[in-house]
Amino acid sequence: MSAHWEGEREDRDRARAAAEELAALRAGRVGEPLTLGNEFSEVRVSLVQTRNGVRLLIEATKSGQWVTLDPLELEALTWQAPATFSAMVGHPFSSLFPDQGDDSEHDARESAS
Repeated sequence: MSAHWEGEREDRDRARAAAEELAALRAGRVGEPLTLGNEFSEVRVSLVQTRNGVRLLIEATKSGQWVTLDPLELEALTWQAPATFSAMVGHPFSSLFPDQGDDSEHDARESAS
């Protein structure tokens, strides 16, 4: 007997797609990744070439979470007040705008870890 849950196949498919996407991004690395860490966190940062241009791939080594950011998204980080980052750190693994319906990409990435 094996336990199954509603949505198991969809979870597995999203996790597989996210893992394939991450593998493709890693294959497009330019140069060596840089690892940054302190007593709270560790991330690996890589420059990756995609069909839509260059991106920064940021991987949280402990949780397996990852994100890619294009140059405009990176610049947008410089527009933020410290309170924005405090809000993100204060609510880990959740969106600042949960009603936006953008959870499917996050869920797939979380399942891939």
